[in-house]
Amino acid sequence: MAEAAKELYYSTMGGMREKSEFLFSFYASANTLVQDVFYTVPRAGHMLAASDHVVRREHFPGHELIYCLAGRGYVRVEGVTHQVGPGDLVWVNCHHPHEHGAVPEDPWEVYWVRVEGPRLEQMYGLLSGPVGRGVARETVEPGYQEVFRWMETDAAEAAAWVHAAVARLLAVACAAGFREGSAERVPGPLRKVMERMKLFYFEPLTVAALATEAGMSPSHFGRVFREVFGTSPIDWLRRERIRQAQRRLGDTDDAVQWIAEEVGYRDRFFFSKDFKRLTGFTPREFRRRAHFE
Repeated sequence: MAEAAKELYYSTMGGMREKSEFLFSFYASANTLVQDVFYTVPRAGHMLAASDHVVRREHFPGHELIYCLAGRGYVRVEGVTHQVGPGDLVWVNCHHPHEHGAVPEDPWEVYWVRVEGPRLEQMYGLLSGPVGRGVARETVEPGYQEVFRWMETDAAEAAAWVHAAVARLLAVACAAGFREGSAERVPGPLRKVMERMKLFYFEPLTVAALATEAGMSPSHFGRVFREVFGTSPIDWLRRERIRQAQRRLGDTDDAVQWIAEEVGYRDRFFFSKDFKRLTGFTPREFRRRAHFE
């Protein structure tokens, strides 16, 4: 269990369960013949967490899709903690510092898969947040169960069926992730501001100017924005700029400096720094991978 040595698991004390129970826990060795073609799953399972169960990593291969069946948990990414409850689907980009675990008073029960494969970084960049709310169990159950089923076999076709099941889960995750920032959750004063940020992300927008447009003080605007989107206005704007840059790097041969300016960065150094922080790659590395894939 080499992966466990790189993770911090705490499951030693009281609460509803003194020890995390793994109802299913699957491992799969990497198959280099299919890694560049299919989504692959090196780990997956169904867990009843102990009250003090935590996973904390600086970085790790792949992306995790965690579905909360019961109880409560949390995920912490980029310094922001998101509460998770039944019906929530969590997408964790493991290439960046992250933490997730159970709420001690009501530890969660989860399905999870760790996925590796093409274009996951780009897909993750399209989400408005790491948590999709209110995903019906019957929507995700078939995908997880198919992954579990095929990870138990050595059938030649298993890799293809795991890929198909993961693709289904990713589709659900993307739909849920887009809903996280959907119009029905956004208070009226923020909608006009969001439209401006989406359309004019390349402009030198400031929190003060956006707050004025929303009819709020900067501090109140920042607080309301974080409650709705789980991040600050400036961090959201950075992400939008990097999302736009990802598209240009993959679809054009424009110079990196030119793309940086197109998406709102006047300094290529800060653009490259933000790009690597949010994607795990330099712009040039990202372009090479996008063209290769």
